Amino acid sequence: MPVKINSYINFDGNAKQAMDFYQSVFGGEVISDTFSSYESEAMPVVEIDRDKIMHASLKGDHGIELMAADIPTGSPVPKDSKVWLTLNGDDEELLRGYWLKLMEGGEVLMPLEKAPWGDMFGMLVDRFGISWMIDIGPAQ
Repeated sequence: MPVKINSYINFDGNAKQAMDFYQSVFGGEVISDTFSSYESEAMPVVEIDRDKIMHASLKGDHGIELMAADIPTGSPVPKDSKVWLTLNGDDEELLRGYWLKLMEGGEVLMPLEKAPWGDMFGMLVDRFGISWMIDIGPAQ
């Protein structure tokens, strides 16, 4: 059975808004559960976390998958991340469309332009503080 790596993004209370945004960028469907969905004696939930997202997944168009959650109160999960998400491919129109949508309300760190290795490459941080790299090159 093949192994694949998935992205799992942690948010500080705005996972629903972020996943709705990513759905608008990548299409597909978001499925999510709140912490209150699993509340029990074995898993008590503090009031401030009841409506936060415990788990969300987006199965977008073109095989894109993202998972996310809100960091619950008292969690040891760090609030800052050293992870970059990357979009790579040879469909320039599609990837430029993702770039334009992701940069709305975000910050471009490196414009999407021809890189020394020949591909089109750019880096940005989206409005939710997630870092993205886009690389448009020939099919591998």
